[in-house]
Amino acid sequence: MTDDAPPLKTIRRAFEIMDVLKQQKQVGVAELARQLDLPKSTVHDYLRTLRTMGYVVNDDGTYRLGFQVLELGGQVKYRNRLFHVAKPELERLVEETGEQASVNVEERGEFVILHTEFGADSLRLGIYPGLRTPIHTHAGGKVILAHLDDERIQEIIDTQGLEARTEYTITDPDELAAELEAIRQEGYCADRNEQVVGMGAVAAPVTIDGRAIGSLGIVCPSDRLLEDDYRERLAAEVQKSANIVSVNYQYAP
Repeated sequence: MTDDAPPLKTIRRAFEIMDVLKQQKQVGVAELARQLDLPKSTVHDYLRTLRTMGYVVNDDGTYRLGFQVLELGGQVKYRNRLFHVAKPELERLVEETGEQASVNVEERGEFVILHTEFGADSLRLGIYPGLRTPIHTHAGGKVILAHLDDERIQEIIDTQGLEARTEYTITDPDELAAELEAIRQEGYCADRNEQVVGMGAVAAPVTIDGRAIGSLGIVCPSDRLLEDDYRERLAAEVQKSANIVSVNYQYAP
């Protein structure tokens, strides 16, 4: 099969079922059939196959994802060099700041959290490894965007759009372009309330030869970033860690 060939319907439908189960704790066959516009008998056949493989569990007639999915996700993370190189710096960041810190990547034009560590004063917003959000709504995504070429940035905007997650989200392409240029000049991004009202983020890119392979970010209550000294302290810490990760990614054993 070439990259341009249409996906096999059987595989696509299996993953569509898993996507629904990902978004809801437990779902019955009838509800799955309704959401996917498929016959109940077809959905049942897929669920039976997924269940035998451990990807789906039947709890008294409703279905949820099985821990086999967790194993897959864990392997993705633990086989990733950026995770291993960044983890010690994330631990240092949460120790120094008390906030939550994460290492993040871009995939298919989306912002993806690869790993997160929590400090004593961390916000608890349901952030977890594998969480995907629009890349322009988070400081950690914007610092990656800022180090992509113009063609790739435009491609992401064209395919993903500039969705407003809150009233503070940047949705104008020209305004976003101006912020990306400021990030290139300053070396980091700090934003408030753009993904979730009440959440602030400060992030810096992990770069190899000028290309961002990911980012490190700190999340905190947005009001804390109104304090210039605190915002600048977080920016200095996250830039320091991102620089260390950039070097270690290339040269550490």
